[in-house]
Amino acid sequence: MLVPASLAGPAHASAPAPAPAPPPSRQPVATGSGGAVSTVDPDASRTALEVLRQGGNAMDAAIAAGATLGVTEPYVAAIGGGGYLTYYDAKKRRVYGIDGRETAPGRMSATSFVDPATGKALPFDEAVTSGLGVGVPGTLAQWQSALRRFGTRDLGSLLRPAARIADKGFVVDQEFHDQTAVNEARFRDIVPTRELFLPGGKVPAVGSTFRNPDLARTYREIARRGPGWLYRGGLGAEVARTVRKPPVDPKAARKVRPGLMEPRDLAAYGALSKRPTRVSYRGMDVYGMPPSSSGGSTVGEALNILGNFHLDSRDPVRALHYYLEASKLAYADRGRYVGDPAKVAVPLEELLSSGFARERACLIKPDRAAAAPVAPGSPDGSYTPCVPPGRSTRALAYEGPQTTHLVVADKWGNVVAYNVSIEQFGGSGITVPGRGFLLNNELTDFTLQPPAPGSPPDPNLPGPGKRPRSSMAPTLVLKDGRPRLALGTPGGSTIITTVLQILLNRIDLGMDLPAALAAPRATQRNTPQVFAEPAFIERYGRALAARGHRLEAFPGPPQGVIGAATALEILRPGVVQAVAEPVRRGGGSALVVRPGR
Repeated sequence: MLVPASLAGPAHASAPAPAPAPPPSRQPVATGSGGAVSTVDPDASRTALEVLRQGGNAMDAAIAAGATLGVTEPYVAAIGGGGYLTYYDAKKRRVYGIDGRETAPGRMSATSFVDPATGKALPFDEAVTSGLGVGVPGTLAQWQSALRRFGTRDLGSLLRPAARIADKGFVVDQEFHDQTAVNEARFRDIVPTRELFLPGGKVPAVGSTFRNPDLARTYREIARRGPGWLYRGGLGAEVARTVRKPPVDPKAARKVRPGLMEPRDLAAYGALSKRPTRVSYRGMDVYGMPPSSSGGSTVGEALNILGNFHLDSRDPVRALHYYLEASKLAYADRGRYVGDPAKVAVPLEELLSSGFARERACLIKPDRAAAAPVAPGSPDGSYTPCVPPGRSTRALAYEGPQTTHLVVADKWGNVVAYNVSIEQFGGSGITVPGRGFLLNNELTDFTLQPPAPGSPPDPNLPGPGKRPRSSMAPTLVLKDGRPRLALGTPGGSTIITTVLQILLNRIDLGMDLPAALAAPRATQRNTPQVFAEPAFIERYGRALAARGHRLEAFPGPPQGVIGAATALEILRPGVVQAVAEPVRRGGGSALVVRPGR
């Protein structure tokens, strides 16, 4: 029997341990056979590994890990959000994509984020912590679609491990503590969020045990009723009601605007089967997510541009210069042309054409960085050897840097790369009462302010049923039709540059995969500055500045840290190496079924 949310008991259960418990052990690299997984969290990695050991395939394991991340990483992964997934089917030897991106409610318009009193976009923080920023969640529909097409287990069985962890609890580490602390002020203002994530009115201490029995009950009910409970049933009605009337403490001074979501918006939602993008780079095929994500198109365009140059591991500064310049050009085109292809015309084929890449590559000078922002090109099918730089461009739109990524490979050769997100750390800050999960704020990935009259059209304005543009880039690399690499990262609009830089490190600079992930990073997103990690500035700053790059420390969050990648490499038939971050965001967790060398 379903217990009504109002009678479900305390929304939290976080009991301090008698003495601080050690956090679960993490290892960043694992090599072996029988299957592999890399996530940011040991519990999620162990869950996926157990599914693999019990005969489940990569898709089964990825979804079980995603559900567990909804427990242990609730500020970045939850059934209140969405994501993108790429999958290599070993039997068919094909790559597939599933788009589980959130959609805007049917009542949303291009000016929904504009304050009528001022005619300007709402302050960003106000748009984030609101029902207005909440998109229709796509995660459950994506899981259902993925399992129906590629899985071997039912969703209910894959939710059980996560439900057990939610009931039993997990040890609070420094990252969970810090993410809660960053959100403390707004969490206090929203009653069910405060009750769940600030037990006893305090940020959970490192070493304490955090439990979420509400989420355990929700998972078990989804297992019994199926995802239709969200999209056509009572849970969906609760979500829509929470969005329209956020449960704000009456004593709070914070202005939390109501949203526009109705139950019919959830009923209209569907995860989309997508043909991945594909480009060839140094003899390998690189597959990514097509629009509504800009990950595949922008990574692909930048690789196409870089393919016009010889990059040598003996001259990393030159290679990094070209990487930064190619990123700059690709981001200019991303901002001008990429949006939801169901609502705007996206010239994807031309953006990924070799002719367009050559035209863009000719703008790069070997010894001097172009002044940013640079103008977008013209992917019109008519390309000349060189074109002069344009004058008009659009500023980089803000995109929250908080999401998570995981990779899984199984003994049959299937591979998954999966990004899941609720946008900001803590999403909208709004918890569905009695259900144990936060709602996303993904609609703030839209351009909040329509362009001025006479400006070029913006493909990423809000609209009814529209998917906001994303940078998530779950990426698969094949060699001779077989998987070689799978990778991805959180980081908002820095996702694209992180994936690019890891590929550059591995393919062009000759690093092994662990070194390619650990290497210091920089991100150029068509901004005047190149934002970089301190170690990158220390190592390459002077030489790149001599070429005209203006390097500054990445402001975060977290400050000075770009991304938290997960990846795997098929070293030889039957042998896979899983790799996670050794240090960033506390490090990740890489595991294999049968360790070996």
